This record gives sequence, C-alpha cells and structure tokens, in this order.
Amino acid sequence: MSETPWLTIVGLGEDGPDGLSPASRQALAEAEIVMGAERHLSLLPDLTAETVVWPVPFADGIPVLLSHRGKRAVMLASGDPFWFGAGSVMARHLTRGEWRALPVPSTMALAAAALGWPLEQTYTTGLHAAPCARLKPRLFNGTRILATLRDGAAVAELADWLRTEGFGASTLHILEALGGPRQRIRTTQAEAPQPDDIQHPVSIGIAVAGDGAVIPLASGRPDALFDNDGQITKRPVRALTLSALAPKPGEHLWDIGGGSGSIGIEWLWSHPATQATAVEIDPDRAQRIRANAARLGVDRLTVVTGGAPEALEGLTPPDAVFIGGGISQQMLETVWATLPQGARLVANAVTLEAEVLLANWHSDKGGDLMRIELAQSKPLGRKRGWKSAYPIVQWSVTK
Repeated sequence: MSETPWLTIVGLGEDGPDGLSPASRQALAEAEIVMGAERHLSLLPDLTAETVVWPVPFADGIPVLLSHRGKRAVMLASGDPFWFGAGSVMARHLTRGEWRALPVPSTMALAAAALGWPLEQTYTTGLHAAPCARLKPRLFNGTRILATLRDGAAVAELADWLRTEGFGASTLHILEALGGPRQRIRTTQAEAPQPDDIQHPVSIGIAVAGDGAVIPLASGRPDALFDNDGQITKRPVRALTLSALAPKPGEHLWDIGGGSGSIGIEWLWSHPATQATAVEIDPDRAQRIRANAARLGVDRLTVVTGGAPEALEGLTPPDAVFIGGGISQQMLETVWATLPQGARLVANAVTLEAEVLLANWHSDKGGDLMRIELAQSKPLGRKRGWKSAYPIVQWSVTK
C-alpha cells in the first residue's frame, strides 16, 4: 500500500475555495492534474495545475483519470463524495491505498440545516439518475424526504408524479445552489405550477401529504398493488411464503415462475441490500413483472424470460429460492443441485401431483411441510357462507 495516495478526492461546495479546508487547499496547490466537471472547475479559477474537464457520461471520465495514476491528481466532487456522490463510484476502480477523500458538508446536510429537519429522521436519496417511483414505498403522510435532482425541469416532473400518486398536497422546498452566493430556497405545493427558472445544482425537500395509496410495511401487501392476470400468489399465502423465505440483508432470491413479480418485489422491500431474480416463461408476464417493479419503485429486480430449469443456468447463486409454478421432479433436482449449503428453498403446490412430489421430497430432505387452507366470507343467498380457496401445500427447507 502506498503511504501517499496519488489521488485526492476533494469535496467542493458552491462557495468554492472559501469552504475548503487547509488540507484540500494544499492538495490543490501540489496537484499536477485536477479533474472535475466544468462547473466545479469554474468555482476554482486560480488553479495552477493542468485541468481536465470530466466528460459526460460520468463513466467516460474514469479511464481518463486512471491514466494519470502515479501523478499527484485531484478529483473534484460535490460536497461529500461518499454521500450520494461520485467518490463511491470511483473507489470501485481503486485499491484502498490509492486515494484519500476530503469532504465538505453534503447537499443533504446543507438542505437539512436550511430546513431545520433532523437528518437522522429524514429519508435521503438521489433522483438525479433514478425515476421518481423510487419514492413510492416512502409516500405516507408526515414523512420528510430529501433528494438530489437532475435539473430544474425534474422538479415539475416530480410534482406531476406526486399528484398522480395522490400526494399533490405535499409541500416542496426547492433548494438551489445550496451553500453558495446563488443559494435560493422556494416553497410550493406539488399540485401548484412549478417555477421555470430553477438553478443548477438543485435538490428538493418533500413534506409528504395527501390521500394516495400507501404501501403497508408488513409482508403480504394488498393484491391490488400488483398488476396481474390472475397469476399471483395471493396476499395471505404471500405473507406466509415470505415468512418462510426469511429474507436477510444482502441476500439474493430466485423467484421461479414469477407471475406478477409480487414475491420478488416484496422480498426487495424487506431491505435495501437484498437482490432478486424473477424467472418467467411467459413474455407478457415477464414484461408485467418489469412494469410492476418500475411502478412500485423497485430497481434491483432482474427479470429473465425463459423456462426453468434451463433458464437458471448462469444466474448468480441464490440464498433463497421460491418455486411458485411449474414444479416438477427435474425442476427440484436442478434447483437442489444448484442450491448452496445453508440456502433456503420454499415451494408452493396446488395440484395433487405437485403435492405428492413435495411430500416425497420432504420425506427425503426434511424441512417443514404445511397445508394452507383459507376461506373467505361470500354471499350465500340472502345470507353469508364460507367459500374455500384451493388448499396450498408449502414445503420449506434449508439445505
């Protein structure tokens, strides 16, 4: 490990050199190369080093910066480079001893300070390169959200989306060029017309209010959340299935026979570090899974169109597998052979043939075998009676 990293990642605010620490000033003074966005470089007019404008898209600049490895180089980034910033992206291409970071207050810190919001109680995210739907699980009355945005036009797009979701009563704090001489903060409502003269960089503070649909926190969300053609694990069975799958942070799920994607989407809602792959043989249903995930703010679901077990080849190994349809001896043999030690398998059966298959596998491999029988109250003439659904047999096992 090098004792003196060749790269210094300098956080920069809208106040330019006035907000820099002595260490940042020294790094800039000693640098041979300073690379940053044109806006960042314009905030430091007195640089003596060779300057390189970071290209768009951002990824194109990474090999350019790496080509200067061995020189004294500075990379300019907004605020805190490791808080929704470029530092974490750059660090993936470096070993730990190659860089040091010198942050200034992040956009989120400046926004919270300006609005008087406790940062630890405020949801923070970046929407400059992500859809508004990322906020969908966070839309409930009283919550506060801070988000970075792509540009001024994105404020109107966000306001339109909030109105569409039933949260037009939300208060929007438009935060422009925070921390510098151009700083401006304006407050409006999502249902009102938005300004057309918003300065970059821009972020937004949202005090959520409205009567739109709220996604519950417990597993087994309402079926109506998921567009489907009837091929969906119904809410009570879905709750039991997710309980058996027992998602943990960082784990990867295979959802075989994805249907509407409800199992995979709820798995991903359990923790932001989870991952999921849905395998669906029907192209229309596969597209419906993608649409449901996008509409519900889930961006970590990979959808594979194809039939299992053939479509499972080459996938990232799972920590848990759910088989919701197409159970067969070949399917179970392939999944079991692929399943790492300690991983979990949950399979639901409706037909007698599939039930017998799961009973045999339970006898051989152990685990839990459960029969789920549900009935709902339905009109029966002028009175009411119980209408039973098809029973579900669920096998769950840890390899």
